[in-house]
Amino acid sequence: MSSLKPLSPQEWESLIDDYQTNSTQRLQKWASLNYTGISLLDLSLSSLSRKDFSLSVKLNLIVFIEEYLQSCFEEDQESEACSLGLTRLVDSLRGVVQAPIDGVSVTLLLKEQFLVCVTSVFVSCVIGIDGNLGGQFVKQLEGLIELLFSVINRPNHGVDRQTRAVGCECLRELERACPCLLAQVAGNLWSLCQSERTHAAQSYVLLLAQVIHGVVVSGANVSIVNSSMPLVPYNVPEFLINDGGLGKEFSDSNYKEFRRVMAFLLEWPQYMTPFGLLEFMTLIMTLAAVLELQTSLLKVQFSGLIYTYDPLLCHTFLGMYSRFLDAFDGQENEIANRLVLISREAQHSLVFRLLALHWLQGVIELVSSKEVGKKKIVVKMSLSFYPSVFDPLALKSLKLDLLAYSSILLDTDRSKVMINMKGELGLDSSNVVSLFKDGLVSVSSFNWLPPWSTETAVAFRAFHKFLIGASLHYDTDSSSAKVPKDSTIFHTVQNMLVEMALEFQGLVPVIVAFIDRLLACYKHRWLGEHLLQTFDKSLVSKLKVDYRLVSYFPLFDRIAGTDTVPPGGIIELFAKLMMFLVEKHGPDTGLKSWSQGSKVLGMCRTMLLHHHSSRLFLGLSRLLAFISLYFPDLEVRDSARIYLRLLICVPGKRLRHILNFGDRVPGISPFSDQAPQILHDPKKSKTISSYIHLERVFPLLVKQSWSLSLPTLSFGSGKPSYIESIQDSEPPPEQTEVDSQNLSETERVYHPQEPLRVMDSKVSEIVGILRQHFLSIPDYRHMAGLKIRILCTLRFESEPFARTWGVNVPANGFNEEDSLPAIYATVLIFSSSAPYGIVPSYHIPFLLGEPSRNASPVGQAGSQEIIPIEDKSQEEIRFKASVTIELEPREPVPGMIDVSIESNTENGQIIRGQLQSITVGIEDMFLKAIIPEEVKGHAVSDYYFALFSALWEACGTSASTGRETFSLKGGKGVTAISGTRSVKLLEVPAQLVIEAVERHLAPFVVSIIGGPLVSIVKDGGIISDIFWKDVDSDSSADVTTSGTNMDSGPLYLKYTEDEDDRGGHINVNKKNMGCFLILIFLPPRFHLLFQMEVTDVATLVRIRTDHWPCLAYIDDYLEALFSAQR
Repeated sequence: MSSLKPLSPQEWESLIDDYQTNSTQRLQKWASLNYTGISLLDLSLSSLSRKDFSLSVKLNLIVFIEEYLQSCFEEDQESEACSLGLTRLVDSLRGVVQAPIDGVSVTLLLKEQFLVCVTSVFVSCVIGIDGNLGGQFVKQLEGLIELLFSVINRPNHGVDRQTRAVGCECLRELERACPCLLAQVAGNLWSLCQSERTHAAQSYVLLLAQVIHGVVVSGANVSIVNSSMPLVPYNVPEFLINDGGLGKEFSDSNYKEFRRVMAFLLEWPQYMTPFGLLEFMTLIMTLAAVLELQTSLLKVQFSGLIYTYDPLLCHTFLGMYSRFLDAFDGQENEIANRLVLISREAQHSLVFRLLALHWLQGVIELVSSKEVGKKKIVVKMSLSFYPSVFDPLALKSLKLDLLAYSSILLDTDRSKVMINMKGELGLDSSNVVSLFKDGLVSVSSFNWLPPWSTETAVAFRAFHKFLIGASLHYDTDSSSAKVPKDSTIFHTVQNMLVEMALEFQGLVPVIVAFIDRLLACYKHRWLGEHLLQTFDKSLVSKLKVDYRLVSYFPLFDRIAGTDTVPPGGIIELFAKLMMFLVEKHGPDTGLKSWSQGSKVLGMCRTMLLHHHSSRLFLGLSRLLAFISLYFPDLEVRDSARIYLRLLICVPGKRLRHILNFGDRVPGISPFSDQAPQILHDPKKSKTISSYIHLERVFPLLVKQSWSLSLPTLSFGSGKPSYIESIQDSEPPPEQTEVDSQNLSETERVYHPQEPLRVMDSKVSEIVGILRQHFLSIPDYRHMAGLKIRILCTLRFESEPFARTWGVNVPANGFNEEDSLPAIYATVLIFSSSAPYGIVPSYHIPFLLGEPSRNASPVGQAGSQEIIPIEDKSQEEIRFKASVTIELEPREPVPGMIDVSIESNTENGQIIRGQLQSITVGIEDMFLKAIIPEEVKGHAVSDYYFALFSALWEACGTSASTGRETFSLKGGKGVTAISGTRSVKLLEVPAQLVIEAVERHLAPFVVSIIGGPLVSIVKDGGIISDIFWKDVDSDSSADVTTSGTNMDSGPLYLKYTEDEDDRGGHINVNKKNMGCFLILIFLPPRFHLLFQMEVTDVATLVRIRTDHWPCLAYIDDYLEALFSAQR
């Protein structure tokens, strides 16, 4: 006995509750009091015999004992405590069973519950899953079986007949868990079955059938009739402990004994309950199959079960039918009609009617798989599957499933027998479609019910069944996947879904969920893609563009995310929607425009993720450009501009990586307000100029490393000595006249008027041309000035970049484009100490690194073919980004532009550092003179020639326009011309001079004078649309001065003023071919004029300019210009 303190009923309830909750803290309380292990089991078993405990407490204790012992076996099955516990458990059971019934502390219910509890412990813990005893706990098992035999070995005893039935069920469970456990006492059990006449006889018969089933299936060599072993004492058969004696063949005598027992058993079904008959038939069918009995016996005896009104009996018959199909050949139609009749009879319970339809579907599948001729039954019965209007929805759903199966059977079976059968019954494809549509009549109310209604769910479930019925998941035949696409039902469902989406916008979410279900299935994904293609072709073009179009956005999103659907249709629809939103935008539509515009951009992002950029580029770029320019919401415009730049600049795979990477920034949750950590390493950025290069597209002729920068010199008047700066204009004449009228006579004496300027017609014409010209030059102080652009390229070397920034290098090097590193969101920042104004930064969204110089071209690794130079240059362009530097010079001088870079690597690091500076030369300042708006067409060449002549005259030393001021564009600033001149003799052959001018100065040539030179240049065809003047080569060279400073004889260059005319000169009068007149505009308002007098051996360049500091660079420029041609 246990030494623990007995517990009260309330304490037992608390302990049982603590063990069931399995709380460690609560169990420790009982463990500290030693209420664990075998002592707790002894206490609980002894409490069952206490008379002060109520029956409910004892029943709870029995359940606790069962759970507690099972947990002990799970922890340690080999311990002696388990063996001792089982022994005491059997002893306690024996005491309870043998105790007299007083109706209070001991009842039949208590005995039966304890029997079931102990049997459950032995089945789950002793015998195990595989039914192997293993020689362990055999004595305890034998004691339990002996006790159960003592309970059942009192046939026809009326008082405890229920207890005896429970004892039989306990023995049956032990036999089921360990077959042949009771094989040696089968004869005794048969005798008990023959003696029992109460309702417990069913349990005796089932026990005998279970024992015979175990013997026949396991092949135990035992005799049933001639068995002399008594029930008590009982010993476990040796072949179960030593693994021998099973799997033997039966002798003829054994077969006779089995048949005798089967004959006895088949007399009992009429006395059994439906539950008992179901268990009985499960055993009998196996015995009949193993013993090769005539199944016609079973057919005759049990065929009437199908006509009963009990679901269990019908299920029993159908189980026998499915097991012995050949025995019921020819009765398929009768069975199917009976099941249809059960489903139609409303007096039956709904569960029974639903089961009848499930059974009917199983019968149809069995019949259809048997032979093609049997399908005629399904074809004939298809009209009887229509659901009625008042059927419950569950019943309608199953009937629609049967219609789906039948219609697909008719539509997809192409055998000759089936074709002839359809002809006999008058069925064709139109009848199949009618079968489908008429079946949906019972749930046609889904047209006006909300999407969440049950009728709508049933209808779309039917759609799904009709679509996938011919392509089931367990069907491994690849050809079956093509059947639904070609079937009539498939096209009918497609058209119905399109019509529903057009007519009922509320059903679009249901249609989308239907398509998602197909897309999520690995076998039916192609069906969903084909449906999306149908919607793209048949629905998108029919939709009306208005605010209600947002209802179709979920469907558009699926179309955008499917790469097998061309995106052109929805892109065109989105463009129309954006134009509609722009036109209808107003104070009340701001939020609506933002919402729909954001959703459209989300679908554009989806297209970028799932389609190739080349497939989207034309249409999507136009759509994004329109949104970024005209959409009323600023946020939508900015997002569209970002997507447009990504589409244009970033290749497809990299673009998809960026868009996916945006949703999973490492270390930052989507709802966190914390800013991401900036990963910038200054040490890595020190050497970036060695592998990141910004280079000019067109190298400079003069590699100047200096710049002439003069301070503003003032002498009393405050004006610079070398240049007359732009000044504000004087008050208008009207204001001057008004002020003069207000002056007194005395004041008039002391305010003398300016002297009148007298000029001839020639000077007046020059001034007029100059005024017209300067009015076209913007005043940079009050408006945007003229800009020059320097074209450059940015590139970086892959290998040093990867080593520095930790980019993974593939095993085969950077030979594949996908393996090349890249930089993102690059910003080039420019600054300069030269007078270039504010230089705007330049942005580059994406740039791939250059492959290594010794590697094969990307995509041609291992190829030994000769690559043309043009292809090589095109290959190099892919790894360079074009950069344009815009300068707004305040003075035309060379200088240096400092360049700094900020960019991002693929792994999130930030690049920041200085690159090599860019040199700005004097030739970068060369621009064509601005043409006034009123000068057009052929008048341009005459205008340029006239402007050159006027500027040449104005920049001369004896110019008559010295005090004249000219207004600039904008009317607020005026300027004057202060010219200077120079000369340069170049001993270069005429051909080289012509080639140099045509190559570098062709846009600035305004006129060519001289017959030989005109002929040569015209034949070249490079220079055109200028003023041509064919004159005699012996005429004056300075044609622009009309006789002024004209030398008809040989040209002499004097080094001193007092040098005579006969010594120290250079004679260049070989053969005067002609003259180039070149007009160059130097921003912001200056000019450079060349008059090149070309001879066959030398060229004399006369230079005039209104910005004398530029002469410091012109000498080197001219030397480099002509030396480059040598």
